[in-house]
Amino acid sequence: MSGLASIAGPLAALLADESVGEVVVNGPYDVWVELDGRLRRVDTRFRDAVELRQTAVRLVAACGRRIDDATPLVDARLPDGSRVNVVLPPLAVDGPLITIRRFSASPITFDDLVARGAIDAEAAELIRALIADRRNVLISGGTATGKTTLLGALTGLISASERIVSVEDAAELVFQTPHVARLEARPANVEGRGAIGLRQLVRNALRMRPDRLVVGEIRGGEALDLLLAMNTGHDGSLATVHANGAADALRRVETMALMGGVDIPHSAIREQVASAVHAVIHLERAADGSRRVADVGLVTRDGGGWRVADGAA
Repeated sequence: MSGLASIAGPLAALLADESVGEVVVNGPYDVWVELDGRLRRVDTRFRDAVELRQTAVRLVAACGRRIDDATPLVDARLPDGSRVNVVLPPLAVDGPLITIRRFSASPITFDDLVARGAIDAEAAELIRALIADRRNVLISGGTATGKTTLLGALTGLISASERIVSVEDAAELVFQTPHVARLEARPANVEGRGAIGLRQLVRNALRMRPDRLVVGEIRGGEALDLLLAMNTGHDGSLATVHANGAADALRRVETMALMGGVDIPHSAIREQVASAVHAVIHLERAADGSRRVADVGLVTRDGGGWRVADGAA
């Protein structure tokens, strides 16, 4: 945090507070933080939109990136591992917007989640078995339901002798096993060149002798490459996906695989999903801000497609 204190301006004190999970700035006079899973407005203020913009520029520069009128939107990783998203006017109507998602300095283990009640005993036993048996598992849920936290915790259940190769849009996973090779996507430069996306990284990861492939979040055509990898000997792969339920997660993966630019019938994609994915762990966030595993759905074949059977909840 000491490195950010000099550039974060009025946000420095909030970023120094380890209980703050997220900092949300909706303009110079409207700042919120997430505490215990719930957003709360705080008294922190900027003098004006100019000071807010200057702070945003410094934060982005600390990531080795640039934000200005030509590039008014940036999503990047701060030196302390936090993820920052900045939007400048005119895209942001009421002044610059900053969203900083914090990650715990000390990793949250699988046992920690069980002890907190985020995973019940039956689901915990099933999840441990899925990881030990090298099953391919998706973690689904809405925004801020704890998908990344659970994915990091699951790596602690993987044998230290196994090599993990991870692919992320912005590196934020906290791994709990020693042998990890981390890959991070690269955006285009100011000339619009040099971008390296998740699809290219997933393909490259398969050449790096992974025992397990971990994809931080499936967002597009890389879903097809991940399904093909899962179906060609890369067992024990893990990934997260935004969805409202286990079945919705699989349907969304199908849709994103069809975005891969390859002329494959939908029926063939469904068969790929049915063969590749063994389980979906779905997370939900309650009204009080608590996060928990709502369901562990086991994926089985159903004719030429798939169905999700209740495993544990």
